[in-house]
Amino acid sequence: MIKILYFARLREQLGAESEELAPGAQTRNIEAVIKLLRSRGGEWAQAFSGEHPVLMALNQEVVGPDSEIEDGDEVAFFPPVTGG
Repeated sequence: MIKILYFARLREQLGAESEELAPGAQTRNIEAVIKLLRSRGGEWAQAFSGEHPVLMALNQEVVGPDSEIEDGDEVAFFPPVTGG
């Protein structure tokens, strides 16, 4: 299984902290997962529409949408963070 984590405004907007997805064609890379999540419509489509920036991490390392995912991986989605 692939563990998906949602942080900050995404967690609030989607009403979910995490979920698990089965490995396969719809989860082969980050871009495919985003497409799958967007296809749920409603808040999911809005959250991953590209209107607001979303960063992605694979196994706690920030990555791009073409990063490949394997069974047992952890994918996290979160908004950009500012420091001060």
